[in-house]
Amino acid sequence: MFRFALGLLVVISLAMFILPIFYTVSPYFLDPNKILLAPSFEHIMGTDRLGRDIFARVLQGGQTSLIIGFLAASFSSFLGLIIGITAGFFKGYVDKTITIIIDLFLTFPTFFLLLALVSYIEANALILIVVISITGWMGMSRMIRSESFALGNKPFIKILKLANVSKIKIILKYFAPLLAPIFLISFSFGVAGAILAESGLSFLGLGVNPPNMSWGSLLSDGKAVIDIAWWLSFFPGLMIFIITFCLIQISDYLQNIANKKELIK
Repeated sequence: MFRFALGLLVVISLAMFILPIFYTVSPYFLDPNKILLAPSFEHIMGTDRLGRDIFARVLQGGQTSLIIGFLAASFSSFLGLIIGITAGFFKGYVDKTITIIIDLFLTFPTFFLLLALVSYIEANALILIVVISITGWMGMSRMIRSESFALGNKPFIKILKLANVSKIKIILKYFAPLLAPIFLISFSFGVAGAILAESGLSFLGLGVNPPNMSWGSLLSDGKAVIDIAWWLSFFPGLMIFIITFCLIQISDYLQNIANKKELIK
């Protein structure tokens, strides 16, 4: 399942960026003679209410969703990694202060916090990346903090501290490699969560603005005519499902590997 999920994720991600080079139909071209056409050989995924090709729009929207998802997860994961290591390594008042900040952020449901932030800011891809990053680092930081505490109590780490080895050297040479599996697990979940968050905001009309598009906005476009044109919402929704499914399977596999290594230790 891991190999299947990883292969499918790579294929779909590459297809979103490579296929538009060969599939030259514009996602913005309006054709009043081809309104709400069902999927066919001419239009693989049908057309929308303005006669635009759904396949071309899914490819274009996929680029936006994947870029936002991966960049937002990258920023939030690195932010959580830095904060978590800082709390677990230095402990004491530093840890208490960071823990209070994490708890304050966790007090608010993440999606409602996203809604509150986006409601007061005109959304675009960059804003969505920043907002999702700001609201998505807490889970990573809590896991890294917990593991950093455990690492900090290892005898060899205590010896290094007593030997006055540079804190930066200890963190980069010993903490970072040992925490890498947890980072990858959380990052995989983070990408899936970021794509779902962006899709949810775009579905509610708070995501990317037209003429830009994402899978969430395409899903929203089809809700008004879903009873007569199911393909408008089906294909963007299918892409969201497949990508998040693949990412979760990859994350589960990495977690199982990490758990087995821990049991062996």
